[in-house]
Amino acid sequence: MPEAPKKPTDHHSSIMEKNSMAIQLIEEVTSNPDQVQQRVLSEILTVNADVEYLRRHGLSSADRATFKKTMPVITYEDIQTDITRIANGDKSPILCSQPISEFLTSSGTSGGERKLMPTIEQELERRSLLYSLLMPVMSQFVPDLEKGKGMYFLFIKSEAKTPGGLAARPVLTSYYKSTHFKDRPYDPYTNYTSPNQTILCSDSYQSMYSQMLCGLCLNKQVLRVGAVFASGFIRAIRFLEKHWTLLSHDIRTGSINPQITDPDVREAVLKILKPDPKLADFVEAECSKKSWQGIITRLWPNTKYVDVIVTGTMSQYIPTLDYYSNGLPLVCTMYASSECYFGVNLNPMCKPSEVSYTLIPTMAYFEFLPVHRNNGVTNSINVPKSLNEKEQQELVDLADVKLGQEYELVVTTYAGLYRYRVGDVLRVAGFKNKAPQFNFICRKNVVLSIDADKTDEVELQNAVKNGVNHLMPFDAILVEYTSYADTSTIPGHYVLFWELSINGSTVIPPSVFEDCCLSIEESLNSVYRQGRVSDKSIGPLEIRVVESGTFDKLMDYAISLGASINQYKTPRCVKFAPIIELLNSRVVSSYLSPKCPKWAPGHKQWNNMN
Repeated sequence: MPEAPKKPTDHHSSIMEKNSMAIQLIEEVTSNPDQVQQRVLSEILTVNADVEYLRRHGLSSADRATFKKTMPVITYEDIQTDITRIANGDKSPILCSQPISEFLTSSGTSGGERKLMPTIEQELERRSLLYSLLMPVMSQFVPDLEKGKGMYFLFIKSEAKTPGGLAARPVLTSYYKSTHFKDRPYDPYTNYTSPNQTILCSDSYQSMYSQMLCGLCLNKQVLRVGAVFASGFIRAIRFLEKHWTLLSHDIRTGSINPQITDPDVREAVLKILKPDPKLADFVEAECSKKSWQGIITRLWPNTKYVDVIVTGTMSQYIPTLDYYSNGLPLVCTMYASSECYFGVNLNPMCKPSEVSYTLIPTMAYFEFLPVHRNNGVTNSINVPKSLNEKEQQELVDLADVKLGQEYELVVTTYAGLYRYRVGDVLRVAGFKNKAPQFNFICRKNVVLSIDADKTDEVELQNAVKNGVNHLMPFDAILVEYTSYADTSTIPGHYVLFWELSINGSTVIPPSVFEDCCLSIEESLNSVYRQGRVSDKSIGPLEIRVVESGTFDKLMDYAISLGASINQYKTPRCVKFAPIIELLNSRVVSSYLSPKCPKWAPGHKQWNNMN
């Protein structure tokens, strides 16, 4: 890491000045969001006036009303042909007048493969701007953060090249590999315990080991800890549980475990690691205690908060984080995706259930599609797949959303997405000046998620269908099934409850059920399979066979809670603890996937071309 400047007093005043400017910027853009949004849309449409996509739809003006009347609201599938042309090397201005610099791979999938989001060089500056707002906001609530370090577990993921030679990688991998991150000037707010070399190491074990080792060596300087997702931070703590004896040996001797072979990582760590028997004794004493409750505050005693995403499906990890951190504040600072960086949490010390994000109006042009709940016990969200003309006209602007209403987010970006449905459902929670603040409610249609994976009902159904084929020779039929994301194991894993009707006389061997598990995993999307194979962020899928009549009991239970017997249908995913308890109480046997499914970086069709 770059060294700190020599004059701390001057530096402190310059930090205060930068913080004040960032807060002032937030005040300005939230005071007149509609004017800012009109300007953003006008800029996007003016600079991209001649691109093929806009011409194809007959847009000839940068005027907002004309734009809304002329341009359709779209999903990924509507522009997939254009994306494929760019991926294959077409450099003409199809979506954007600026050259597409790379594709950001979304955790959402289309046809089982990651969606490819086009981006341009200037977007890195916009993302960096949003990052620069986070700590000025945070320092209003937690003073003196500039006096210590952040222990953040940050990782790069696999990347691929499209047939046309463009990089295709996750947005954070793109950011960590950019000069904006690697060559950032000294800033106490991005002063991490992990040297860049440990973050940029592509071997996940070596990266985690070296980051944890540096975090332990600098334990007294750590004021905040975190990762991107709650699941990632819990994996880091679990890694420490497994490997603390090796780590404490390295601290005692001042040498690095020979399993860490990356020369850049070894060199960077050795600048921090010095023989420290006293610290080694301390680590061993804490880690060998029977209970790991509060391990974060025990090993890193000056920690003020845990910085992780705990909204949406990540909320399932809150009890585990509370246990390990002794109830430290769980802080969600920002809201972003591969499509666009959206906004910041201006009240970061709030409870996880109260997190709301203020969309920064300069990031993109935002519109909102009203969402309606289906009546009934499920209270499920009803979002049409494609919109008719009337529904297209229902979209409202950022300044016109209503308090308490739920909306699906629609964006128009500088990088070539126009009225694109992101798939996130948000609820208006309040306002900062005139700009709305949103609770993140859910990702549309997702039934299962452990880490970055998002599996929807249709995909799960197809995967189960493929798995059940292995039972046909035994004259066994799947009567009913449901699923849940089990996060009591680390890493978490998918669990399927199967009720079978077995008409054949031959006993079904365990290996057949294991084949069912593997077949289902092979049928799931590439984000899930990458989590299993490369990131090791998802455990083996499990099938739990339940007694005959279990799903009748499930229906009886739902009806006892007020469900209509006429409208009841088996939920394909369950989250309610009493229901999971009921299902588990009737399990007769369980089976785990015997090995990892197949996965390779990039899209299937690219791999076939190589």
